[in-house]
Amino acid sequence: MRSDHVKKGVPTAPNRSLFYALGYTREELERPLIGVVCSYNEIVPGHMNLDKIAEAVKAGIRCAGGTPIEFPAIAVCDGIAMGHVGMKYSLVTRDLIADSTEAMAMAHQFDGLVMIPNCDKNVPGLLMAAARVNIPTIFCSGGPMLAGRLNDGRRTCLSHMFEAVGGYYAGKLDEAGVEEYENAACPTCGSCSGMYTANSMNCLTEAIGMGLAGNGTIPAVWSARLRLAKHAGMQIMELVAKDIKPRDIMTPAAFHNAETVDMALGCSTNTMLHLPAIAHECGIELDLDLSNQISSKTPNLCHLAPAGDTYMEDLERAGGVPAVMMELNKKGLLDTGVLTCTGKTLGENLEGVVNRDPTLIRPIDDPYSPDGGIAVLKGDLAPEGCVVKRSAVAPEMMRHQGPARVFDSEEEAIEAIYAGKIHAGDVVVIRYEGPKGGPGMREMLNPTSAICGMGLGESVALITDGRFSGATRGASIGHVCPEAAQGGPIALVEEGDQIAIDIPACTIRLLVDEEVLAARRAAWTCPEPKIKTGYLARYAKLVTSAARGAVLE
Repeated sequence: MRSDHVKKGVPTAPNRSLFYALGYTREELERPLIGVVCSYNEIVPGHMNLDKIAEAVKAGIRCAGGTPIEFPAIAVCDGIAMGHVGMKYSLVTRDLIADSTEAMAMAHQFDGLVMIPNCDKNVPGLLMAAARVNIPTIFCSGGPMLAGRLNDGRRTCLSHMFEAVGGYYAGKLDEAGVEEYENAACPTCGSCSGMYTANSMNCLTEAIGMGLAGNGTIPAVWSARLRLAKHAGMQIMELVAKDIKPRDIMTPAAFHNAETVDMALGCSTNTMLHLPAIAHECGIELDLDLSNQISSKTPNLCHLAPAGDTYMEDLERAGGVPAVMMELNKKGLLDTGVLTCTGKTLGENLEGVVNRDPTLIRPIDDPYSPDGGIAVLKGDLAPEGCVVKRSAVAPEMMRHQGPARVFDSEEEAIEAIYAGKIHAGDVVVIRYEGPKGGPGMREMLNPTSAICGMGLGESVALITDGRFSGATRGASIGHVCPEAAQGGPIALVEEGDQIAIDIPACTIRLLVDEEVLAARRAAWTCPEPKIKTGYLARYAKLVTSAARGAVLE
């Protein structure tokens, strides 16, 4: 066993003495040592139940003959971090999580790992660590929150809560109306209830083969989540016995499967950052252009919030990710020969799976749209690409041209939106919020929700070199590359410039003569870094383009 390096023979007697100090017995040390990486904390609603999940995982490990040893991983609540300097610290935790988990796994020579994440950067960070360490690993996430209900019986969620704030500034809601949403939007623990980033990544963990069926969809408060955790604990012992490692599972074909499921589900645009970063740790390069190739032949089968009015608990009742994959497999859109954490192929896992609700998971021959939920746009405004959640864009905004309203920070933009200075037809441009320029590539849920809440979601577009929450809807186009801080064309846009967006054609253009742009480029100088000390300053020096997943070099 790998753990023999710290527990076998006379040379490791000092190591064993420290295990005995922890209360472990000789009998426990004779079994495989399984690291249980638990992201429990008391600030993230999606993580407040993970201590219970960890106990269930450890019970499963013991049932199957292993010795579980728990250690922590950090996690940030993007909703609480939203709208202030805290959001600069969200994406950057992905690498902190990967680095610290790698350090713990290598220092203590575990035989296998069970990862227990739930929210946005925690999932990809642990997947990155799993790929780096490459010892048998399985994931068991904490599960989604249930949808809330307003006083009139309508279901609600966090994206509605953010839009309610915009409604307040537009005079559509009073403080009592906002408070009603506040008290109803997040009724239980769990990752927020729509197809936002956390649930997107938990579903794609399942689709890529690193989590058991139900990992992405079983609600946090259902007892089935504890049973899943016990089965994950049992299953890690089979993976250790068979020496099935993450890179045996996370192959190029598995990433293509994950992107296909991504397009069918209508996942968060943040997956276009995280999948390439995880693949990079596997030695695989995922090009943004591949996303459009996959999207062009993958129907969009689901419209969960914010694209529609259904939620993760509904997807679970309909059959979850396996039912979506079963529909995709009818057209041969998946590679079913790939290995998964069950020790079986994807094809074997899908045997007997049925779509229990064709109104929620559309049949492959009756999709919401013939192409996928995410589009990558390119053009002279974004030569390296930018992304939009196509499934959450109003039909009238699929093609749009309008004057640029330019802001050099999120704060400037939100102030203008709340002050009623943005009008139908405008294209809001928020720049210097990319991985380097932010630094940290903040999510822009506040401005996008304000636009929708004020009734402008069908008439105003927003473009940024920052990124969006999975809760964002509307013509919200992020990850513009190269970013402004690198001198990308978005840095040259001026107030009133015409911008043309064509989502079906996957293009985005700045309608300004090249001679004018050349003069602006010659006069451009990069602003002083917003943050010059600490981790964010170090991150800004190391981070690469969002087109590459914002990996560090």
